[in-house]
Amino acid sequence: MELPEETLSARPALETEGLRFLHVTVGSVLASYGWYILFSCILLYIVIQKLAVRLRAWRQRQLDQAEAVLEPDVVVKRQEALAAARLRMQENLNAQVEKHKEKLRQLEEEKRRQKIEMWDSMQEGRSYRRNTGRPQEEDGPGPSTSSVTPKGKSNKKPLRGGGYNPLTGEGGGTCSWRPGRRGPSSGG
Repeated sequence: MELPEETLSARPALETEGLRFLHVTVGSVLASYGWYILFSCILLYIVIQKLAVRLRAWRQRQLDQAEAVLEPDVVVKRQEALAAARLRMQENLNAQVEKHKEKLRQLEEEKRRQKIEMWDSMQEGRSYRRNTGRPQEEDGPGPSTSSVTPKGKSNKKPLRGGGYNPLTGEGGGTCSWRPGRRGPSSGG
């Protein structure tokens, strides 16, 4: 047991005092600025990673440019492929434009046909307005000069009986509202 004590006492006092000073100094700096140091290290790591990715991309571009300068055949092939892709895209665009023009022509033809039908019906003395929901009846009963057709009642069953009125409180069946008791509550 005397051996470890001798090694501790064998260390010079200056070295022990230096270690204590270092421990106190580093400890106080970490205690005061530890979070700032940690966040700055994380931020520095992220920035280094981003720069490394950009540096690799820049080096790859430099290598590609060097290869392109050395091999003009590659440049010509790339330009031809680019021109072919542009030509295909232009052909697709032209086809879409033709489809759109055809659709517009069909719409114009339909409008023209409807105007002709409207003119013919007006010449015959019938109503020329149409409801968009259902087609116009040509030989229907009633006045044909009316421009608006009345809505018919639906054949649906009503939700409640005909005698029910929620404002009177009658005819509601077994459910009815009654006011609460007046006076203090009987709680215990």
